[in-house]
Parts: sequence; structure tokens; C-alpha cells
Amino acid sequence: MPLTADEAFQRYREERPRIEAAAKATETHLFHRAARKGITCQVTSRAKELSSFNTKVYRKNYADPWTQITDKAGVRLVVPHRGLIDPALELIKESLDIVEVQDDRDTHDDQYRLSYPRLHVQAVMFGAEKDPDDVPYQCEIQLRTEAVDLWSRMSHRLLYKPGVTPPPDVSRSLYRLIALVELYDLEVERGVKAMAQHPELLRSNLLLDMAEQVYRTFTDHPYSRDLSHDILDVLAPTIGDEGAYGEHLAEFAEKYRVRIQRAYADYGPTSDHFLKHGRYMLASQPESLIIFERLIHARYRLKSTWNGRLPHTMLTDMAEIWGVSL
Repeated sequence: MPLTADEAFQRYREERPRIEAAAKATETHLFHRAARKGITCQVTSRAKELSSFNTKVYRKNYADPWTQITDKAGVRLVVPHRGLIDPALELIKESLDIVEVQDDRDTHDDQYRLSYPRLHVQAVMFGAEKDPDDVPYQCEIQLRTEAVDLWSRMSHRLLYKPGVTPPPDVSRSLYRLIALVELYDLEVERGVKAMAQHPELLRSNLLLDMAEQVYRTFTDHPYSRDLSHDILDVLAPTIGDEGAYGEHLAEFAEKYRVRIQRAYADYGPTSDHFLKHGRYMLASQPESLIIFERLIHARYRLKSTWNGRLPHTMLTDMAEIWGVSL
């Protein structure tokens, strides 16, 4: 028997902490899977606020609010450009049990009307967490580019949040921005494809993207991209196939996760070693993961490539952190 609006709200209030935990587990699972696949993205999650749930129940006048509100938990996966949308969608399909995919990207009901290219996936959340009725919790996953995400967040505040219908000229102006979003995404994708034709320019960027994706599973502390590129110019010649290296680095990070976490805790950007002495600066950089991995699998090649190009103390500091000698 369907729950009443009040019963649905009370149930959601009781179950929200479990739903929020399941959403966070799903966020972490997708982010780690993306890192292993070498897909650059941002993943966030949330459980719907109690006030939002209550408002939606009454505003929509659902016959069965508990089952009809399918976005009790939401996950947002944002990629830098359109070329990563399909790989990210496949990643979601491989990582979770899919209930439904709503893909409006190729819908052209009105060729003269600009609209938000919705791509939502309804999926069972990671971890097999179930409600008291033994039904697995689900979430709505929104898959967007950075440009679409910026437009969506801004327009949502202006078009939907006030509770009143905005003036037609405001709505029209916001939807006209969709054309700029499309143009921006197309140009970014074109630039990425053009860069792919110049391996000498792409190599360090590719390695940095790989390292940063895995590094973000340990910390969200900011780092110096300029320093990263200086270091990666030296590390790149020690790596054979960059295409396969992302998965190799992710596997290394999982195998040595506890050891790496301890290294960052003891020598990373918030550690006493760094704050008091300013040493071990590379432990605050994503490329530290590549250095740790190379110290195990290509130590002498790393040493010979490093010598004469970068300060020797930088490498010996990292070797000391990892517990090996050079």
C-alpha cells in the first residue's frame, strides 16, 4: 500500500543517513573506477535535503511518493569535454546495475529550440545497501561536461529556485547560452583531438591526468602544475607505453594504498615535515605516485634519467619516504 506524503517524509528522515552513506560509497566507487580507466572527471554525491524531499512530495502530488521520488540520492559525474561522455557512460554501465538511461543528446523534436542535453542514469547504488523492505537503494546519476554543468547550476538557481516563473526575456537569455555551451564543448573537443596529433605536447599532460586521477583518491590538496610538468618531462622517458600506464598506476596505488596513505600523512602537504622544514615538496604533487611506482619497478632507469636534469636531493627525499636506497 502506498505511503502517504507524511509517512514518506518520516521514512525518508529515518533512512536518509543510510542513503547518504550509500551515495558516498557510490561516488568513491565510480571515481576509483574512472581513475583505473584513465577517465578524467569530478564525481560528487548527495542525499536530497529533507526540505527538498518534503517540497517535492507536495508540489508533485505523487500518488506513491516513496517509490516515485527516484532521486533521493544523486551522483554527478562531470568530464572536461564531450569526447569523454560516452566512455564515462560505459564506465557507469560497467560499474553499477542500471535501471534506466535517459539520454536526450540526440533528440531533435524542435530544431529551432535550444535545450539542455540531459543525460541521466538511474542505477542501484554500490555496496548493496537495502531499505527495510529489502529493496536496494537507487540513485540518479547526472553525466555532464564542465560547460554544461556550469550552465545547469547557474540556470537552475535562476529558473527554478525562486518558486515563480521568470520573465520570458530572462528564460530566453539563459537558453540562448546553450548555444555557447555547445560551441565551447566542440572547441575543447577539437583542441583535445588536435593535441593528440602532437605526442611531444601530449605526453606530460596525459601522464599528469593519469597521476592526478589516482592522487585525488588520496587527497584534494592543491599542487603546482608547473612543477608537475618539470618533473614529468624527466619521468616520461622511463615509461614505455603511456596508454597502458594509467591502469598500471591505479593497480599500483590499490596494492600499496596503506603505504601511500602513510607516506602522505607523514610527509605530505599537511605533515610536520613539510610545514616545519619545507622539504619533501614532491610528496605534495600527483607525480609522487609515479615516482613511488618507478622506485619499485624502474629504480635505476629513474636514477640515470633524473641525474643532471633535476636536483638529486628531490629524488633521494622521495626514496627516503618510500624506504629504498639509491
